[in-house]
Amino acid sequence: MYDYDAEDEQDLGPSKSELKRQMLALQEVGKKLLDLTATQLKTLALDEELLEALAEYKRIKSHEARRRQLQRIGKLMRSRDSEKIQAAMDIYDSSSSVHAQHFQNLEYWRDRLIAEDAALAEFVELWPSCEVQLLRQMIRNTCQEAATEKPPATSRKLFRYLRKLAEPK
Repeated sequence: MYDYDAEDEQDLGPSKSELKRQMLALQEVGKKLLDLTATQLKTLALDEELLEALAEYKRIKSHEARRRQLQRIGKLMRSRDSEKIQAAMDIYDSSSSVHAQHFQNLEYWRDRLIAEDAALAEFVELWPSCEVQLLRQMIRNTCQEAATEKPPATSRKLFRYLRKLAEPK
């Protein structure tokens, strides 16, 4: 009968199957990166080598060459902090809770700016790069639209402006 010893247990690391699962997961993150626009990719602060690999994938037409390039992207992702990249990408993924929270925060600020006069000063403190005069004009026009029961075109415009301000740089 075999006597189990603690010395017999070795830390062999992840199995070959586990390594393959990790590699495929990194390729999936790479695929998600391919869906982002150039300006969105810039906000993720990716290194030049990875950005070039992503651009190369978009230029390739051959199915097999694209598959190999995707594997290369996955390999490049191994040496990057993929969790940090995924977390930064979540703001652009409409199905993520981070995106939903971001969207709700913008709606909160839009509604507050329209309803409260004091909210503008607080908003300007948080986002000093905003154009205060433009913001005031959009708030005023939104209030006029609501009073005359017109469609909320300026309200949408105000929301787009807030979203542009809140995008990570």
